Order: sequence, then C-alpha cells, then structure tokens
Amino acid sequence: MMNVLWAGMILVGIIFASFTGRIPDITEAALDSAKEAVTLCITMVGIMSFWTGLMEIASRAGMIEHASRGLKPFIKFLFPQIPKGHKAGEHITTNIIANVLGLGWAATPAGLKAMEELSKLEEDRRAGRALGPIRKQGIASNEMCNFLILNISSLQLIPVNVIAFRSQYGSVDPAAIVGAGIVATTISTAAGILFCKIMDRKKTRRA
Repeated sequence: MMNVLWAGMILVGIIFASFTGRIPDITEAALDSAKEAVTLCITMVGIMSFWTGLMEIASRAGMIEHASRGLKPFIKFLFPQIPKGHKAGEHITTNIIANVLGLGWAATPAGLKAMEELSKLEEDRRAGRALGPIRKQGIASNEMCNFLILNISSLQLIPVNVIAFRSQYGSVDPAAIVGAGIVATTISTAAGILFCKIMDRKKTRRA
C-alpha cells in the first residue's frame, strides 16, 4: 500500500510539473535531495558508530549487566509470563537501555533478537515445553505486543538521532529538544504501559 501511495505522489508530481513547465525544478530538487540524503547518512553513520561503540564499552565494563539487574523488576512487571532467565528478557533489557539513551538504530538488533526469542517461546508453549497461554501460529503473543508498544513509546533521556538531524539542518541549539523529548516520551511510555496492563487484564478475564 505504501509503495502505491509513494508511486502515486511521484507520478502526480511529474504530471503537474510537466503541465506547469517545472520539470527543470523537479530535476534540480531530485539532485539536491540525493546529495542531502548522502550527507545525512554519513553524519548518522558516524553518530551511530560512536554511540554503539560506547554501548559496547559499557557492556564490556559490566555497566549494561548492572543496569539489566536494576531493570529486572520492571521487566517482570511488564512481562510476567516470560520464564526467569529466558534470553528474551536479556534482549528486551538491552533494547530498553539503548532506547532510553536515544540510540534507536543501535536498539534495533536487540529488538529483533528479542522478537525471535519471544517467537521461540511461543513454539515451546505450543510444544508443551513452557508455561503460558497457547496461541495459534502466526498470532502475536501478549509479550510480543507489549514489547512492540514499549519499543515504540520508549522513554528517551538523550534523543541522539533527533539532535543529529537538527544539527545537520542548521539548528542554532540542536540539544534544545532534550527537555521536551523527555516529557513527551515519559507520557507516551506511561500511556503505553497502562494500555498493555489493561489489555492483559481483559485477555486474562476472557480466558
């Protein structure tokens, strides 16, 4: 559907430019946008590499492990049916830490691994090797839905990506977004957690 929408907008733009004599403007805009895209990618790769490197240093220094222990009560509260010591909990914790630090891109690998482990957990439940509600194959579990909501609404203390975008496009004070970002993501995370718990309770009552 998205491909159709984008293709339609591009086609409408070209047709409009043809009838208004602005094809040269379209060509110039396309070239400028391509140049900006490459420049932005180089900037973001550098920033992502820097923060991912810091995450690796923190991991080897034991800081991530220490933070993970502090988050265990929160993980248990939000994902009560994940077995103790399951790998999914470890990847979820890493994803949360990366998101809180504003490392959205660095959080993606941990998020994908968490979803893989949650999928394996569902297979174990269907095979009788793990406790929990059993769902048909292809239906997302409560844990998957909760994790997705938490990942999307995640609290961010340092919105690194947004700061980088603002810096790239000439903002006078790129870091001015930090305060507003903390407030907005705190509200979104609280709303996401509340929604997850309400839906979990409704599903439990139906069961």
